[in-house]
Amino acid sequence: MNVGLKMKVIMSTKVDPASVNIVSKLVENFGFEETGAFFDGNPVYGKADMRILTTNDEMIYYDGLDEAIKQQLGFEPEIIAFASRHSSKQKLPALTTHVTGNWGRAMYGGNDEHLAVAEPRAMKLALLKMAELNDLGWTVCYEATHHGPSVLNVPSFFIEIGSSEEEWVVDRAGEIIAETIVHVLENYERAKFPVAFGIGGGHYAPKQTKRALETDLAFTHIAPKYAHPLNRELFIQAIARTRGKVDAIYVDWKGSKGETRQLARALAEELGLEFIKD
Repeated sequence: MNVGLKMKVIMSTKVDPASVNIVSKLVENFGFEETGAFFDGNPVYGKADMRILTTNDEMIYYDGLDEAIKQQLGFEPEIIAFASRHSSKQKLPALTTHVTGNWGRAMYGGNDEHLAVAEPRAMKLALLKMAELNDLGWTVCYEATHHGPSVLNVPSFFIEIGSSEEEWVVDRAGEIIAETIVHVLENYERAKFPVAFGIGGGHYAPKQTKRALETDLAFTHIAPKYAHPLNRELFIQAIARTRGKVDAIYVDWKGSKGETRQLARALAEELGLEFIKD
């Protein structure tokens, strides 16, 4: 087993039409070819230091995926980009990105009060690229940290087509996400942005999204108002479970509960981080 070998992984699943759509565009448009290897019984596609892996069940429950990759393929992923659908009752046509984890009880994969490792540069580049390529007139946004998997030792992010059966199979959406993923994986390691832990707002993080699209700020975990109040341990975990340095705590002031706002301010001071009130 060559554990020293690092690969960037694009994760997909056969049970998700958006995932299938995105992978087909990666193979058609970006020169990914079968490597002869298999993961969970499915062919692995490769190009340079990128690998497309496919599983047979919902990806949100794939805790320990990095270990499964190591066992089956003999390498540790550098980063994992989950190519996925997004579902919502509002059926908002959207292109979204977020890191995973649970602020409270784990309802959909991961562990209770446990966060995955965020890579803010990757999500920021994803947001910018999706916005640049978006000729569909759809919403482009961050989502707050939610669902699993959370038990991963390497950075990961979800990048999604939302939010109903209609959008998941739109060819152009698949093309945009495919191009965005390749752009992100080729460039995130060289990118430099100040990073903030985002507090407050709704699930689609409108203020954090606007800030990231219009300034150089990148966000790591985002804790929406519905997850408040947050305890001190979760604040510390969100900062610790970030690849690279966190420079600031950002608070959507009106979109946060009082005790969480005060804790954010106190912790920023204690940890020597910039406090951004929006």
